Amino acid sequence: MARKIQAIRGMNDILPDQSSVWLYLEKTVAEVVKSYGYQQIRFPIVENTDLFKRGVGETTDIVEKEMYTFSDRNGESLTLRPEGTASCVRAADQAGLLFNQTQRLWYTGPMFRYERPQKGRYRQFHQIGVESFGMATADIDAELIILSARLWKKLGLLDQVELQLNTIGLASEREAYKAALVEYLTEFKDVLDEDSQRRLSTNPLRILDSKEAATQAVLKDAPNLEDFIGDESQAHFERLQAILTANGVSFVINSRLVRGLDYYGKTVFEWVTTHLGAQATVCAGGRYDGLVEQLGGKATPAVGFAMGIERLVLLLETLDLIPDEAKFATDVFIMSMGDEAELSSFVLAETLRQEAPDLVVLRHCGGGNFKNQMKKADKSAARFTVILGQDEVAGGVCQVKNMSTGVQETLPLNDVAGFIGRHTL
Repeated sequence: MARKIQAIRGMNDILPDQSSVWLYLEKTVAEVVKSYGYQQIRFPIVENTDLFKRGVGETTDIVEKEMYTFSDRNGESLTLRPEGTASCVRAADQAGLLFNQTQRLWYTGPMFRYERPQKGRYRQFHQIGVESFGMATADIDAELIILSARLWKKLGLLDQVELQLNTIGLASEREAYKAALVEYLTEFKDVLDEDSQRRLSTNPLRILDSKEAATQAVLKDAPNLEDFIGDESQAHFERLQAILTANGVSFVINSRLVRGLDYYGKTVFEWVTTHLGAQATVCAGGRYDGLVEQLGGKATPAVGFAMGIERLVLLLETLDLIPDEAKFATDVFIMSMGDEAELSSFVLAETLRQEAPDLVVLRHCGGGNFKNQMKKADKSAARFTVILGQDEVAGGVCQVKNMSTGVQETLPLNDVAGFIGRHTL
């Protein structure tokens, strides 16, 4: 017997009992972003490796340790996309959509990072990203955050998440802060955790994200980023807060929030929850005004965010926030006995789908006697079972059984759609 081939570790299947929740979430996101004027963009899973080295940053954990990179037959280095923003910028700039224009774009799809799999974190994971280009003012930052708040409200999550905000200023301001932070932390290098020691010379701002107690104790007396923020950055941040407050969006200022990717500047934000253990962040983003130019395009202001679908599905399931209409359910199961009845069952099924397109109509296939077909009807959990035999076909009728009450009625075939529609929709 041949050995069964298993899925690659950290790359999970999405089974039928889960996919209905994914469809519900994706449909809800699509409705919300469309209402704000955002259009979908799609781009390849595989990109040139330099796109992520230049965009995400060579000293980030993603580029240093987590990317799936390989050489193709021509010796070109290619990478499975670990995030979507760099690819979105590449695609939009290549198509001439960015310079001296404004764009509101969104995307969804799989991303890939080689990291330790755990609940809510996988090596192939799925993200939804929302990006805006060509607008440098705080109002677009606010619009994106308000959009995300509307999504949480529509999903029933608004009271279960907290918005954390910060400004990390301009590049020159961050460089001045980095120098002061490195100078301070160098004195305590032996106390820092291993990752923080490495980041001290590569990406010191990420040390602020450390979860190690000893490192956090050292950081209590470290220089504060807000002391290095200039007037322009501060005014941008204050305007953002004013707009959010005017729109009833609550937030907390987290001065340690810096985000892990090199391209961010000024606004950064995260939506976090206490319901997923260590995987607290469900949505994160910020402003990245320098990325388009960094990737070879002309300078274009930009801001965006991304959210992990697996983590959001897990949160909805944990909080029991999946509405009944989002769960897959069969409305009508059609069974038949005899060749003529089988032909009529096909016609009836297509008539129901035509006249009541919201119904889920499952027609029995594969033959079998009455008892076996009725077992399948029970297993389908359909609300109604339609029974067609030779006698029913000859009389132009069928039997319609309400599976919850057990009541069975004889109806003309041309009345079935109306009857079921009145009782289900």
